[in-house]
Amino acid sequence: MKTILKSAIILLGILSFSFNVLAHSGHDHDHAGIKSWTIQYEKSPIYGSFLMYKDGNIYIQKEDNVVVHFPLDRFSQYDQAILKSRIEKIDQINKSSGTGTNDEPNIVAFSWKYALILAIILGLFAYLLITMRFNWSLRAVIFIAVLGIMGFTNNRLYTIIKTDPLDIDKAFKPFKPDVFTSWDSDYFYVESKGIPNHTMMKGITSWQQQVPIPQCYVGANAWSIPLNPELAAVPVPVNDKHFLRGAIAIAANGVPIFNPHTNTGVDALEDGQLDIYGGHSGRADDYHYHTAPLQLHSLGQTAPTNAIAYALDGFAVYGTLEPDGSPMKSLDANHGHIGDDGVYHYHGTAQKPYMIGNMVGKVTEDNTLQIIPQAAAKGVRPALTPLQGATITDFAANDAKNGYKLEYTRAGQKYNVNYSWNNTGKYTFDFVSPTGTVTNVYNGFTQCNVTTATADEKFDFSFLVYPNPSSNLLTIEPGDDIHESDIQKISIINLDGKLVFEKVGFNNTINTAGFPPGVYILNMHTRNGNFTKKIIIY
Repeated sequence: MKTILKSAIILLGILSFSFNVLAHSGHDHDHAGIKSWTIQYEKSPIYGSFLMYKDGNIYIQKEDNVVVHFPLDRFSQYDQAILKSRIEKIDQINKSSGTGTNDEPNIVAFSWKYALILAIILGLFAYLLITMRFNWSLRAVIFIAVLGIMGFTNNRLYTIIKTDPLDIDKAFKPFKPDVFTSWDSDYFYVESKGIPNHTMMKGITSWQQQVPIPQCYVGANAWSIPLNPELAAVPVPVNDKHFLRGAIAIAANGVPIFNPHTNTGVDALEDGQLDIYGGHSGRADDYHYHTAPLQLHSLGQTAPTNAIAYALDGFAVYGTLEPDGSPMKSLDANHGHIGDDGVYHYHGTAQKPYMIGNMVGKVTEDNTLQIIPQAAAKGVRPALTPLQGATITDFAANDAKNGYKLEYTRAGQKYNVNYSWNNTGKYTFDFVSPTGTVTNVYNGFTQCNVTTATADEKFDFSFLVYPNPSSNLLTIEPGDDIHESDIQKISIINLDGKLVFEKVGFNNTINTAGFPPGVYILNMHTRNGNFTKKIIIY
């Protein structure tokens, strides 16, 4: 009996030591405060906080939440020293905790095969320790051997998978051209104005007096979804202590999704702040959801098996069905599970936590409690205060399609907020009450266009298209930087952003005889990013 007890204690010690050896550590977060940055060629200093360093560029979030970026070498020598110190510190944190980008493919899918092997090995080892008689030297040799096997097996408990950007693109495709997608080797980018194709604001009973204004989530301010997500050693909870500012996901229709809790820590749905589809407008008059956008399925705007969103940790969010059309399986504490394809995904439900219980993938949270990188909204007027007793009863676009009409009731009286903008960035708000109308005018940002009609041509040198102009047949010849096996899709859009041609895989000739004369954008989607060229059909 003493021998068995002694062996059991030894086994527990070995297992404890082994799991400590194989465990990952937690991480801290780094964020610079607002300061003045001196930048070459800029007429005046830029005031803002260091956001991130990517591809040789420094991203600065200004006081008005607008994100700008400049090459590192354009900053003053003094600022460069500060930035390099912060970059080095962040790199050290990321290397020790795994919270940054990684050149290796990322671990995202659990392998039951190796888990079973590990369980069998541990079981046999326990059996030998308890039942067999041999000296301590032999036990030590077995112990070291088992540690080596555990280390080898632990590294294979997860199958290495790199996200295919075309799989992500399927979720956003039904909402094009209102959204535009592109990608490079690290991120999948989503451009939009953040305005859904369904009723907004109706049904709100606790109104903050903010209204939806289209935002410019385009270019450098596009939403960024990691293409190579990594599972976090300890998932971070989505609650009233984390991710209270900014989005945690981007819906397939280009609308950001925030924490169910507001920045004051209350559940926005339970507090009456949300409309019938789980959205409202923030302090910058930016429309966003606080619950899962299940209406994208119920309204028939996308297929019931398509993802309704992608979390900013890189993992998909589905509705009440699995991707194969079967009923939703049991959910874990993170509000998701590993799918039949071996990849983790979340599910949206009408009950708490609505979409994400814990952020399964590794993310970086700055000291303002938002995930970075992410797009920023821009307001055109000061934020207002809650209007007690108001209920929004109607909301619709105006006849000119350059603004909206909001109707609400309060104490049995009907009120309206009619607002619009012009092409110079002038915003006019008419507050209509039973006693008269008050008009406020603000000078804000000029409304922008999603990039469908003005695709970036910086990779123009990477492939040839001829003849251009063309009347019937285009030939595509990839350059030295592109391998045909890496080409995932060829698409052509017109200047209205409408998709007129799409071919999965590579085809070196395209018949354009049926295209109306005009200018088009040809997009070559590859594993390493998008390559574009302007073409003319006559």
